[in-house]
Amino acid sequence: MSDFRQRLLDGLEASIAEQGYAKTTVAEIVRRARTSRRTFYEHFTSRDECFVALLTEANADQIQQIRAAVDPAAPWQKQVRQAIEAWIASAEARSALMLSWIRDVPALGSAARGLQRDALDHFIDMVDALSDSAEFRSAGIGPVPRRRIVMLLGGLRELTAITVEEGGRLSDVTDEAVEASIALVGFRDQSDALACS
Repeated sequence: MSDFRQRLLDGLEASIAEQGYAKTTVAEIVRRARTSRRTFYEHFTSRDECFVALLTEANADQIQQIRAAVDPAAPWQKQVRQAIEAWIASAEARSALMLSWIRDVPALGSAARGLQRDALDHFIDMVDALSDSAEFRSAGIGPVPRRRIVMLLGGLRELTAITVEEGGRLSDVTDEAVEASIALVGFRDQSDALACS
């Protein structure tokens, strides 16, 4: 990635943190990046395209942090806690960007559909990989159904947004997020259990 492109992404993130995405302009991004509008348009066709690039990068970083935090040899509940704690640490480090992702992206319409789909697919792939360990298998868990992963992600995102909007700290909701995630991931369809008995 070119130095100018990274500076533009950093400029956008700094502006979002200070005044939100809605009030951020290309002029503000280039001012913070200490470059020109011409340079901006050499890398991005629009502010929205720059935003999508920033969020794509942030999503990849978050998933990498979560994967790195989980010990596949730990008991499965501990792995869930490690993943949620990494999620929260990542979200806290970039809380304004996380809130903007949740609240501003839907307004982008078709420009962000690919981003949302790709982010969800990457999150699902990560949960599939993390739950494909001996600890999960020995507990009779996995693969976690796609719809359940979608509910898990949606719940975590909304909890993140509400907590940030209310001025709370994400670390204050860690235990509740872990308990809910364990319940979702560890849930086994009772009709299957009854059929096997």
